Amino acid sequence: MAKKTDYKDAKKEEKQQDKEAAKTEDTALALPPNLPPEVADKLKNIKEKLEKFQKNIVEKFDKYIVGVALLPPPRPPQQNTPPEVFEEEKKRYEAEKDKYHTLVLIDDSEPTKMTKQELKDKLSTIIDKSAEEIDKNILPQTILLSELWQNCYDAKYDLLQLIGMSAPIYDTGMLGAIRIAEIHKTMALKKFEKYIVAYVMAGSLIQGRATKDSDIDVFIVIDDTDVKKMTRTELRDKLRAIIIGMGMEAGEMTGIRNKLNIQIYILTDFWDSIRESNPVIFTFLRDGVPFYDRGIFMPWKQLLKMGKIRPSTEAIDMFMQTGEQALSRVNLKLKDIATEDFFWGIHTPTQAALMLYGIPPPTPKETCEVLREVFVKKEKLLEEEYVKILENVIKVRKDIEHGTRTEISGKEVDKLLSDSDKYMKRLKKLFTQIEKIKEEESVLHIHDTIMTVARDALKLEGEEKISDENLVKKFDDKLVHSGSISAKHARMFSEIIKAKKKYIEGKLSKNDIDKIRKESNELIRTLVDFIQRKRVGDLERARLRIKHGDNMGEVTVLGNTAFITRNVDDRQMEKASIQPDGSLWNISPCSLEEYEKALAKLAPQRIVLKNTFLEGLRAVFGPNFEVLV
Repeated sequence: MAKKTDYKDAKKEEKQQDKEAAKTEDTALALPPNLPPEVADKLKNIKEKLEKFQKNIVEKFDKYIVGVALLPPPRPPQQNTPPEVFEEEKKRYEAEKDKYHTLVLIDDSEPTKMTKQELKDKLSTIIDKSAEEIDKNILPQTILLSELWQNCYDAKYDLLQLIGMSAPIYDTGMLGAIRIAEIHKTMALKKFEKYIVAYVMAGSLIQGRATKDSDIDVFIVIDDTDVKKMTRTELRDKLRAIIIGMGMEAGEMTGIRNKLNIQIYILTDFWDSIRESNPVIFTFLRDGVPFYDRGIFMPWKQLLKMGKIRPSTEAIDMFMQTGEQALSRVNLKLKDIATEDFFWGIHTPTQAALMLYGIPPPTPKETCEVLREVFVKKEKLLEEEYVKILENVIKVRKDIEHGTRTEISGKEVDKLLSDSDKYMKRLKKLFTQIEKIKEEESVLHIHDTIMTVARDALKLEGEEKISDENLVKKFDDKLVHSGSISAKHARMFSEIIKAKKKYIEGKLSKNDIDKIRKESNELIRTLVDFIQRKRVGDLERARLRIKHGDNMGEVTVLGNTAFITRNVDDRQMEKASIQPDGSLWNISPCSLEEYEKALAKLAPQRIVLKNTFLEGLRAVFGPNFEVLV
């Protein structure tokens, strides 16, 4: 028994160690691309000591610490600072410029018996001592989240800017959220400060419910009260596209991708939402922290806190009606699920199975009977119980549509769901069975198609009647040895011919069928290309180009008919019969469709320029014409 307990304790400790490792794995000493070079150098030099310091304090105060980051070094005092202040600032700068300023961010959202100041003093004392024991140059700056947010409420954003330029050492998600939001805010303000009146972080991060995978929700309010050159909607959409693009860029800079959720509001719409008591906006005002505010957001937040922003009577009535309407929609949705979702969910795939088998999709009224006749009785691929499931779904739909049923219970919906799920699993198996039958049958179709196309190709080479036994040999002699078709395609042709025999003997696997189908497609394309090239060549030999005056005409001989175009630009055609002596007889108008049908049916004939034929051309094109070769 003791051994079992020890094993459990060991596994528990191992899981806890894994959890701690996971917390720091992605954030420990991460170097963002925009880090100043001097900070990067310092970070590398003190890497081991900072890691030891971070692990030490996280082990002691894991519940409270949400982030540890190396801050940029302090700036020297400005020359325009008053003399008495300048000297004091200079002394402080000289004393701290070589220190490793390290931010320790404390989550004080959970209530404790201590005041916030007592909590900060207690943690700061222990954290400072831990830093001094590791390296006296590590200078921790312990900040409570509530302090950071209060700075934002007071429009003091210096600390946000420092975090934006910091290098995270340990982060549960809050530091990364602040960094990407701060960088994104700076980019947006630099381009659109004239329009942006508030940039606010909200959501689960501010509410204390965030995880490392939580979205970072920011709200941007745009002033549209002075828009003259475009509509308010155009302004919002134009700025939204650019600002969201900046969010992606900020994600690339910080390595925090696909987490920044940006909501853009125009000021007039935002005000309407407040008056209409929109719950999203109320939550936004209550929990939001301004990273930038031109005096709009904080007054609204204070008015809400004072109870001055209250839902109107109309809004209260609207929300009450919304609840009633939602319940009514649930009832309607249950009916809709029973009448439409289950029906289309299994009826349409059933029609697909019948189509796969080769039957046109029947009407809903006929589907069950066709399913029963084909798959239950004829092919014996499906059990009767599944046809009854479909019949029941169709009956429930019909009863509700015709009003013979007015309600359906959740229990009935559960039964329909269970039956439909069972039906769909069986239908998938039926699809596999049908596909197997069709795949094997397709071998015969492929064989017949290839034989037909091969005979058409050989016919162009003068081979009219070829027995099945001699087809492969003639294919090699006439098409492969002449270089018209490659040896590779000849092998494909031979394998496809043999596949029929294997199919009859039951020796074809699914992989064999897939290979035959793939090779047959390639072989058919090759043979069709050969036939088309051959016909085009024959057609060119059966065509004369006639120049008469400023016009160009054509004569094409197909069988015993000459198709004549006096002017190729207007495409008006005529036809004439070619007599045994070569003369043209009975010249009459001809349509383009008639010519195309003749092309498909009649073989092109090589033109022999007999005197009688030339006399016929002279009658058509006049005495002065030239035959172009």
